Parts: sequence; structure tokens; C-alpha cells
Amino acid sequence: MRPNPVRKKLAAGGQVLNAWCSIASSHTAEAIAHQGVDSVTVDLQHGAIGYGELFHMLQAISTSPATPIVRVPTNEPGIIAKALDSGAYGIICPMIETADEARALASACRYPPLGTRSFGPNRVVYYAGTDYAAHANDEILVFAQIETRRAIENVDAIAAVPGIDGLYVGPADLSLSFGEAPNMRPSAESVISAIAAALAASRQHGKFAAIHTDGAETSRERYAQGFGLCSLPTDMRFLINAVKAAVAAVRA
Repeated sequence: MRPNPVRKKLAAGGQVLNAWCSIASSHTAEAIAHQGVDSVTVDLQHGAIGYGELFHMLQAISTSPATPIVRVPTNEPGIIAKALDSGAYGIICPMIETADEARALASACRYPPLGTRSFGPNRVVYYAGTDYAAHANDEILVFAQIETRRAIENVDAIAAVPGIDGLYVGPADLSLSFGEAPNMRPSAESVISAIAAALAASRQHGKFAAIHTDGAETSRERYAQGFGLCSLPTDMRFLINAVKAAVAAVRA
């Protein structure tokens, strides 16, 4: 099986830079994947992307060295399996709040005897290799997204679940959960403490720590704090920012 370079880099204490696709375009996904990032996440939760489009975007990402990751819309075995069977080498699952939910996520991502994932790989055998089923449990990355006050209350138990490889912090929803405006770089002490608790739980249980950011400066700060994977803003945000800057420059 093709090894998972993101898992290897994180395990070695390296820093993984993750791009984020919310636009349903294989062309956009392919172009972003070739810009030197370590991984590209296709967002099925908030992105305007369906399963057929995901399939083509994963094909496009695989033309590059970047590792394909999918954020699924919910903790549901069917869509998790379809993302993995299509070639995702990592799963980010939103709104994990309890250890039981984390166990269900881990189980959906692992073949027996470690989990309950059904065997039926389609495109992934062309990307990963025909021996995929024998090694997938060791290569696929599973991130539980921590983004609510309840998740923080249970963060140690979530991080302790076997089969969960890492915690992925969502600062915007976490801010909302603590009564603050959504913010990728929160300043409220309650949210800062919550992020620190997720990072500490990851370290304590030997799991990878990941987080969403608003750009390069925040990513550098998060790496310095000990996070191993940082996500850049979405493709749509980069597009809006570039067009807005060009319009302002011309109008000036």
C-alpha cells in the first residue's frame, strides 16, 4: 500500500500544512494540491460539494504529492466509507463530543477486527495499491473534530479512544460554543483555555494535534504552540481576498 506521508511526518514531529477545498471543482483541487502543501482536505460539511464531485476532486489531488483528506458532513458510517473507498487517506469528522461518538467514528474508519468498516474499496485500490485492505488500518488518519464546550469537557476521554489518531480543533464553532463571536484566532480567555486543553489532551494520549487557522501568521503561532497540522483558509476565502485586493488596488 502507498504509505501515508502525513502520518509519517506527524509521527516524526514534523509540521503538516493542509489546504482546504470548499469549491466543487477538480481543477481547483488539482491546482491547489500542486502548490507545495502537505495535504488537501475536501470539505463535505460546509463545502458546496457532492459525492460525485468529491470523487473527481480526489482523482485530481492524486496527481500531486499532497495527501487527500476528507471532512465528512457527519459521523455516519455510510459517507465515511464512501470517502475512504474513493481514496481519502484521512477523515476529519465534525462535532465529536463524547468518547462514544469517537469510538463510533474510529470503528467506521477501520476494517475488522479493529472496526466495522465494510469491505468494498473502489477507486482507492488504484491510488493506494491492491494490498490496501491489509494495511489501511495502519495508514488511514482519523481526526475527531473538537469544537464545542461539551467536547472540551470530554476531551481527555475522546483523546483516549483507540483508533482516534488526532484531535482537530475548530476555533470558530468553539468560540460560538463559549458565547463568543466565531473567530479563527480567538482572544477570549475561555476559548484560548479550551484550545490549550485540546492540545494538552492530544499530547497526554499520544495523539496528533490539528487546528484550523486564518492564514500563515496564525499557522506559525499554532506550530510554535505544539500543533502538528495547521489548515489554511478555504479556497473560496483565498479567491475572495485576492479579488477584493485587486478591486481595491484598481479603484485606488
